[in-house]
Amino acid sequence: MTTELTYESTMRELATDKGVLRYHEAGDGPPLLLLHGSGPGVTGWRNYRGNLAVFAERFRCLVLEFPGFGVSDPADEHPMLAANAAVIRFLDGLGLHQVDVIGNSMGGIVGTQVAIAHPDRVRRLVTIGGIGRNLYSPGPGEGIKLLMEFTEEPTRERLVQWLHSMVYDPSLVTEELIEERWTQATDPGTLAGARRMYGRAAFAATQAAAAASGAPPYWAMLHKLKAKTLITWGRDDRVSPVDMSIVPMRTIPDVEVHIFPNCGHWVMIEQKAAWESAVLAFLTRKDNA
Repeated sequence: MTTELTYESTMRELATDKGVLRYHEAGDGPPLLLLHGSGPGVTGWRNYRGNLAVFAERFRCLVLEFPGFGVSDPADEHPMLAANAAVIRFLDGLGLHQVDVIGNSMGGIVGTQVAIAHPDRVRRLVTIGGIGRNLYSPGPGEGIKLLMEFTEEPTRERLVQWLHSMVYDPSLVTEELIEERWTQATDPGTLAGARRMYGRAAFAATQAAAAASGAPPYWAMLHKLKAKTLITWGRDDRVSPVDMSIVPMRTIPDVEVHIFPNCGHWVMIEQKAAWESAVLAFLTRKDNA
């Protein structure tokens, strides 16, 4: 890209019947939808700003900001439910019938659920940690427990503890990262959304509802996923341990798995060049390969 991609130059808005969805757009080519994860102070821009220029060389990149995280207009429902619906509203609003999807953690789950429910809308799917279920490691993982503690009692110390659980290399937790995350995470509206998802009472209620439900969890429906899928994971992930990848690896019909060493939950940041290379090779490979 010859033009520097900044927050301001890439920011866009899409008005919908449930509020404004904000997103970042860069590049030309086939549409590539990038979906962010959850956690204090998260945004799509912060998840993918370092990767955007590379993917914009080949794709029309669309980084959607989910409702409930302080950028798009808020929603009055659980952030996961709001995210699934927001993806379809977003694609319809832009007139996009089919896209490739990259999803980090929660974004990977959302992308997977959308691809199962609307198989004609997702051509290829890339996930970054998060999907599946714990098989050998205890759940919730260390990072999720720290996230719940911060949500219950947001302090800078708790935020720093959570940020360290996200990475293998502690030097990535800079004062700049702490400050930008703290500012957004403690915004009253953003914190309210986080508590719908990670407050102890809300988390327990979600677990109880899932146990009582007659509907199968999404990970039990992975055999219905039609999109070619690449699962990427950090070997040293303390938020969603790597054994979670086993169920999707065995049940998604057309799936590849790439596990990166010396890497925590943010594979696209901590193993940037290697991850970008693997993802670009997957997304640009001919369909009959």
